[in-house]
Amino acid sequence: MHILISNDDGYLAQGIITLAESLSQIADITVVAPDRNRSGASNSLTLEYPIRATTMANGFVVVDGTPTDCVHLAITGLLKHQPDLVVSGINAGSNLGDDVLYSGTVAAAVEGRFLGAPAIAVSLAGGQHPQNYVTAAWVARRLVESLSTHPLPRDTILNVNVPDLPQDKLAGFQTTRLGRRHKSEPVVRMQDPRGREIYWVGPAGAEQEAGPGTDFHAIRNSFVSVTPLKVDMSDYQAMDMVSDWLREVRLS
Repeated sequence: MHILISNDDGYLAQGIITLAESLSQIADITVVAPDRNRSGASNSLTLEYPIRATTMANGFVVVDGTPTDCVHLAITGLLKHQPDLVVSGINAGSNLGDDVLYSGTVAAAVEGRFLGAPAIAVSLAGGQHPQNYVTAAWVARRLVESLSTHPLPRDTILNVNVPDLPQDKLAGFQTTRLGRRHKSEPVVRMQDPRGREIYWVGPAGAEQEAGPGTDFHAIRNSFVSVTPLKVDMSDYQAMDMVSDWLREVRLS
């Protein structure tokens, strides 16, 4: 098996180093990661500037672009053969609920799926400085081993969140759905040293829909949350309703 590994925290992040060490024990790996932290980059591609890739002494390929750039460049230009799997992570912090809309970790996995490779996004759901990366790497390895005999549907990725706990404290695995957050906190307005107004994006909103069955609930109860996400964002249930509405829309 050949696994492409990427992330959004950058090539020096503890998460990707621990993940690479773990997965290299069961597969051939290629690491292609951003040159710095690109959290929140979502599915953005760099289109206005050239992208540079540099191979480091440890074999990691470092890209001056987004997580999506990394996976796109690897699969369409750097690798001689299509990888069997894309694993993105281990993210320093959770990607729960609405977080997946902004997450570069999830976006790297989505790009892998767009380009034909099964994909998993793995996050360690701790605070600002999670500790148990070895636990999350063990979880990733177990899931990869299982996927080798139980492949994902073609339009699906797995969004995996691991409690920041030692392995023996995990309660198990749960299949979950995305919860919901309240809207984000307001932006923080400040002034730079020259008196000009600047803004910081506020923190994510608190949990809103976080009951049993959601990823939030699983993490709170020490379970590994495994949420299948569809790459096809079409709302098929709404198509008949929209078709009825469009009959009343006139071109002139």
